[in-house]
Amino acid sequence: MKTNYITACTAFAVTLFFVAVAPVMAQAPADAAKAAPKAGAKKTPTAAPGSSSRVQLKSQAKNVAAGIEAADAALTPVEMALAERVYVGKLPCELGAAVTLTPDPKFPGYFAVQGKNFNYRMFPVPTTTGTIRLEDRKSGAVWLQMGNKSMLMNQKLGTRLADECTSPEQMALAEAIKLNPPASVLDAPKAAASAPLPAVPDAVILVRPAAPASAASVAK
Repeated sequence: MKTNYITACTAFAVTLFFVAVAPVMAQAPADAAKAAPKAGAKKTPTAAPGSSSRVQLKSQAKNVAAGIEAADAALTPVEMALAERVYVGKLPCELGAAVTLTPDPKFPGYFAVQGKNFNYRMFPVPTTTGTIRLEDRKSGAVWLQMGNKSMLMNQKLGTRLADECTSPEQMALAEAIKLNPPASVLDAPKAAASAPLPAVPDAVILVRPAAPASAASVAK
């Protein structure tokens, strides 16, 4: 009887233990699932000490570099006046070529000069001849705009990339020159007409003076 009683008590105690522990064991996996990060969720990177200051320094350095570039790109009033006279747009050239000049929206006075196999960034340079000159000093390219035509050269390579390029204004001037060609400095000057001799009045009579008498005749 005693053994049966102890067995019954033990069984009852075990039953009470599982009844009490079961809810806790069931709740533990749920709490663990809540605490665990979702699969595929991106982790927010934590900034390393001093990283924000480095980003600020880089940003400030970029702003300073942009300011220096803008200062270097600034043109003088004379250069800006020349830039206003540059013909822009697509200009047809000889042999079916073409050159397109586009103003730079960020840097006034600068131009993109583009064509087949070339793309230059140019700015005006004053000249003593009145010819408008644009240069890309890195590549050695030069754009010369004259009254009736323009041309593109590369001084470093010693080649002419485009010639006889004309805007509508230049084309009109070229036609006017064909109709009324200017005098060449090589032409010989016309001979000046000889001045006419003054007229002799009819009342003036030219009298030849008589020969002097000989000594013999005077003696007689």
